Amino acid sequence: MSAKDVFSYSGKQLDVSWDQRLCIHVTECSRAEGDLFVGGRKPWCQPDQVEIAEVVEVIKRCPSGALSFQCQDGDGVEQADPGNTLHVTHNGPYFLRGQLQIQGAGADQPGLKFRAALCRCGQSKNKPFCDNSHEAAGFRDSGAVGKKGEGFSDSGGPLRVEPQRNGPLKLEGNLTIYSGSGRSNWHGTRAFLCRCGNSKNKPFCDGSHKKAGFLADGA
Repeated sequence: MSAKDVFSYSGKQLDVSWDQRLCIHVTECSRAEGDLFVGGRKPWCQPDQVEIAEVVEVIKRCPSGALSFQCQDGDGVEQADPGNTLHVTHNGPYFLRGQLQIQGAGADQPGLKFRAALCRCGQSKNKPFCDNSHEAAGFRDSGAVGKKGEGFSDSGGPLRVEPQRNGPLKLEGNLTIYSGSGRSNWHGTRAFLCRCGNSKNKPFCDGSHKKAGFLADGA
């Protein structure tokens, strides 16, 4: 891990890591009850202040994968959610959870195996991940999902995420997509999602990236 980007907070039984490259300051950690994370305190995170189960629960709230944990004995590891889910947030990124295999995720970014915030406005400087550029860009989309998908027989298994060069996000695996209103609507095993911000059929790609001249590295 790069000392410049990743900060480690050691406890007697468990260590917590924070990757500032992925953090978009949703504040799920700092607003959690208890003294695990306390703003203005040094160090900000103190794993021994709460029970291990609480540390794990709070870390798993982080939607971007910026927070992760490692037990000292090596036995305690994060478990993926039982089903792969994607939330299309109101005026914001895709929040993805599950058994993730994201092309471009670094070996030093363990949280991305379970949780990720992916850019859908097209403006992030950290593609395919969100960096909050949608706020300055004035990106607007309610997160409505108008399709139902073809369905699937089993919600588990890996979900492969491959950013296409100058194009959409290709997702393969069992997946449920939730709208910005929290509605579970799309269920399927393959989707191409807009990441240029210009599709007229969001969250799905409609080829608008070509006309818009969208440029981004692919898988």
